[in-house]
Amino acid sequence: MKLNDLRDNEGARHRRMRVGRGIGSGKGKTSGRGQKGQSSREGVSINGFEGGQMPLHMRIPKRGFNNIHAKDYAEVNLGAIQKAIDAGTIDASKPVDHDTLKAAGLARGGKDGVRLLAKGELTAKLTMTVAGASKGARDVFEKLGGTLTIPEIVPAAEKAKAKHRVVQKAKAEKKASFKN
Repeated sequence: MKLNDLRDNEGARHRRMRVGRGIGSGKGKTSGRGQKGQSSREGVSINGFEGGQMPLHMRIPKRGFNNIHAKDYAEVNLGAIQKAIDAGTIDASKPVDHDTLKAAGLARGGKDGVRLLAKGELTAKLTMTVAGASKGARDVFEKLGGTLTIPEIVPAAEKAKAKHRVVQKAKAEKKASFKN
């Protein structure tokens, strides 16, 4: 066999049907669209339309809610961290953060940081910086004498209030300057 003999298997590639190319093609004249009506015209989008009957996608009940403002945390269990320390992928003497956990393969995703959960046993004394931790995980760190740093995150509502106060103060100062 030579390189110039290589071919696709018979029937592996199909030619695109060219419609409207004469009566002998089998798809001439109306191009397989039948006669008249909305769906024989161009620019029609009636996918899911059932002739005025309530469409299936509207008849079926919807479930759940997808919160677009939800934070995306990588959840890491204490037992998994201990396993990584025992395996030598995490150095317990150095500070542990999101990047360290990601490098060890424990934190997948989590664009808003890592959240610690208390499942499993942790015996090593660690210094950690995470976005959040469960009460049980905090208790374990307290008991072991390790340090767990969780940076304070200002909620969006408080940010909005602070911005509103600044705007109101600026308006008041502007008003006072007109009076003088």
